[in-house]
Amino acid sequence: MNKNIFRNRTIIGAVCILLAVLVCFGITPLFNAGLKAQTEAVRVKAEVIPRGTYITADMVEVYTRGASGMSDAIATSLDEVVGRYTDVELRKNTDVNTGWLSSEPLTQYEYLTKLDGSKVAISVTIPTFAKGGSGKVEAGDIIMLFATDKDTGETTQPPELKYVEVLAATQSSGADKEYQAPQDDEEENPEESLPSTITLLVNTEQAQLLAHLEESNSLHLAFVYRGTRENAEKFLAAQDQFFVEPEEDTAAQDGEQGEVSDDNNVADNTGDNAAGNEHAEEQEVENTDGE
Repeated sequence: MNKNIFRNRTIIGAVCILLAVLVCFGITPLFNAGLKAQTEAVRVKAEVIPRGTYITADMVEVYTRGASGMSDAIATSLDEVVGRYTDVELRKNTDVNTGWLSSEPLTQYEYLTKLDGSKVAISVTIPTFAKGGSGKVEAGDIIMLFATDKDTGETTQPPELKYVEVLAATQSSGADKEYQAPQDDEEENPEESLPSTITLLVNTEQAQLLAHLEESNSLHLAFVYRGTRENAEKFLAAQDQFFVEPEEDTAAQDGEQGEVSDDNNVADNTGDNAAGNEHAEEQEVENTDGE
């Protein structure tokens, strides 16, 4: 028995030694070699490359970096980058992801090319600095609109305009705020850089209401949400539901009226049957008296 235990311990010890040797002289060197592996990647050389810029060779450079943890989407040669357009703003020393580039120039008013007929884009005037969100509104924001009657001074929040998506905030010069490159120099006319109109994505019913309010009321916007597209869609879905609910309510009311009509028919039939039974009983009583 003791010999078997000793023999088992010897075998286990030998196996542990072999595993240790394998780890030290096999796996570890391979792991270290992987960490030391080098590859080439393209990074931004300029201080900043604005969105929509045509990339030239002097804006980027190739450098050597560790291959470990490098995404497959990172460009490894200038041919993958030079001659393309940026879809996002790139800053110095940032590795260039090919997913951030486009072979086609960025359309300045790209949001208009995505309209499919289900909704329309309509612009409304921002009356004052404060009523327009103090110049902070940007494309993609979800806002709520309030309307103040110019004659009575009464302010209301139309439920049709509770959650509305901003497509663009446009300056008086006609340029969208989103596409304005940052400027270090002090502007001669800073008021021209403030949005004077906002373009909203709405359905035709909302557009008709906005056109009316633009003429008869003073509009005031309030921020609701700025963030991920997934969450923004939840607000827009809630707004779309407003235009569906009236139809559903009508269908429900029709169903209730149908049930009431059925109940009335049952009641009428029951009353007729009862009257018939009473008449039959009266005839039986008369026949009995006659006998």
